[in-house]
Amino acid sequence: MAQIGRHVFVTPENSAAQHLAYGRILLNDSKPFELFSTGDRETGLICLSGQATVTVGAKEISLGRFDAIYIPRDSSVKIVTVSNVDIAEFSADVAECYPMQVIRYSDIETDPGLSFKTGGPGCQRHVTMLLAKNIEAGRLVAGFTDSEPGNWTSWPPHEHAAMLEEIYVFFNMPDPAFGIQLVYNNTEYPELVTVVRNGDAVLMPSGYHPNVSVPGHRISFLWAMAAHREVEDRQFGVVNVQKGFERGGSGLEAGRKK
Repeated sequence: MAQIGRHVFVTPENSAAQHLAYGRILLNDSKPFELFSTGDRETGLICLSGQATVTVGAKEISLGRFDAIYIPRDSSVKIVTVSNVDIAEFSADVAECYPMQVIRYSDIETDPGLSFKTGGPGCQRHVTMLLAKNIEAGRLVAGFTDSEPGNWTSWPPHEHAAMLEEIYVFFNMPDPAFGIQLVYNNTEYPELVTVVRNGDAVLMPSGYHPNVSVPGHRISFLWAMAAHREVEDRQFGVVNVQKGFERGGSGLEAGRKK
């Protein structure tokens, strides 16, 4: 059962992450608002369903499905809904303060550099970049991926551990949908091979990290990354493809900053 309110599940204190944290904010008529401070962490909110008004300082912003907001460190935040809302929260510690920015999904979905299909037979998916090269930030990069039914994503296998750590949060996968997530540096001795379902999260501090959906169903997930070196390492699509799978590139070229 979903937990109403704001709950931060993954932090550097309870996981292998060095910078990245993940939480979920679920509000309805039983708890219509939430207050929190970002402290020393830049924070990205992605509205997964419903509607909410987010107040940062004196600014009020309305969010709908797949809208996002980048909130600077040292900010006071209030979130209110008059119906219900499901918001994913990602954050990372930063030394500098970057401006608040609002990202409208309606703008993203018409931009081929931020919303694009990629992959060949068996690994076709749609990538949506919400908090990426389109905003100014220190560490955070985030968006979501939807596969074609029964297809692989994050294919060809790639890794970016020297620059970015990452987390996948699976969503929009109603029963009986599920997928298989792998994380490995050596296919002979994988660090993780697990079934993933709606609501699961997988942290990837390092390693190749492909996944695959079962036939007839999509695998859909939020992805969020935190750069190890603030600003300098905050680059989408700069990856090392697993040896033997380099032909055709990474499939992420459209999202790289030019």
